[in-house]
Amino acid sequence: MSDQKVPEPKEAANKKDAGKIFLEEVMAGPPHHLPRWRRVLQSALVPFLAIITGLVLGGVVIILTSTEVYAAFGVSFMEGIKAAWQVVATSYGALFDGAFGKPADILTAIRSGNPQDFYVAIYPFTDGLVAATPYIFAGLALAVGFRSGVFNIGAEGQIFLGAVFAAYVGYSFTGLPTIIHLPLALLAGAAGGALWGFIPGWLKAKTGGHEVINTIMMNYIAFRLSDWLLTGPMKRPNSFNPITPNVQDSAILPKFFGEPVRLHWGFVLALLTVWLVNWFLFKTKFGFELRTVGANSRAAKYAGMSVAMGIILAMVLSGGLAGLAGANEVLGVNHNLAMAFSSGYGFDAIAIALLGNNQPLGVLLSALMFGFLRSGATNMMLKTGIPIDIISVVQAFVLVFVAAPATIRTIYRLKQPAKEEGVVLASGWGGK
Repeated sequence: MSDQKVPEPKEAANKKDAGKIFLEEVMAGPPHHLPRWRRVLQSALVPFLAIITGLVLGGVVIILTSTEVYAAFGVSFMEGIKAAWQVVATSYGALFDGAFGKPADILTAIRSGNPQDFYVAIYPFTDGLVAATPYIFAGLALAVGFRSGVFNIGAEGQIFLGAVFAAYVGYSFTGLPTIIHLPLALLAGAAGGALWGFIPGWLKAKTGGHEVINTIMMNYIAFRLSDWLLTGPMKRPNSFNPITPNVQDSAILPKFFGEPVRLHWGFVLALLTVWLVNWFLFKTKFGFELRTVGANSRAAKYAGMSVAMGIILAMVLSGGLAGLAGANEVLGVNHNLAMAFSSGYGFDAIAIALLGNNQPLGVLLSALMFGFLRSGATNMMLKTGIPIDIISVVQAFVLVFVAAPATIRTIYRLKQPAKEEGVVLASGWGGK
């Protein structure tokens, strides 16, 4: 009786083939019978409407916080409506002028033939690209993590470590040509972030430690470690401020134009990184395995993939990309490292990755939006007196609607989209 071979139930057989079924059905992505432009439009519609809705609600907040509007309503209802429209139009007009510049000024500068006038005219647009560059790196870092099933909340700390490593290599290595020194400093920044991502990745893969808790704690360690370094071993000699020496000229990312334009080659590097991440995730075996682990770790295990190595690799890559964001700021913008140099790039990257649907191209577009909003907000505050925090409110509204797409579909009466590959944090939220 014990030697008799008992046939396996159909369900058990299906369970054994779970990896194959998963690879065929889930990882197939959106239905390919639809035209490509339809698939792109379908995936972009909800984020676009979320942005529009966020801007509208941001306008409501501007109206509710404007004393001019209340005074106008005290005169008459129509005067109040006019004042409300005027304050919103003026505020968003200043926002977009500060983000993109005025086309008339750019055309006038081109016709004048004066390079300096041209640089001044394009400064707002190029400064938006400068602001967007660290967002691109950080957004890609979070997107890689989400695609791989890990929720990396430690991007901010990884940015700090990347900046520390890049700054040290940038100012302490002397006598090197640019062709060696600059790539070395960039690689050092990536290595610093990768190291800070490896630790929580290894802890999760080997001990089951939750990456959300571990990365949050690693953030605080990174902040205090950088504070100690800037007030001790890395502090600029004969300086009362917690700041490193300036990096060598051979480690500075070159600029495209003259002053006051700050746009540098870091933006081109960010665009190249978008292409590389897209190629890695969707064109290589390792990227395919990471996406499989992220979408369904059990199916990936049945398919013979190493879930533990996938988690570690995902956190290392995510940390390395975040480290590049820190290196970019040090080598391309500040040319040194000061205390609290990052203004929340790692935390904003969560919204950027979600808004971009964890797609590299989507991350690029959402990072550009955040960069231009950040750049234009200063001009809005100077021209209208509207607090710069309004932009944070708009971003928060956008994130709320992107995180709850069903709300947008209900508001605008949209149909449920066709089934497509999603990001399931199966292993990131308590999964084994």
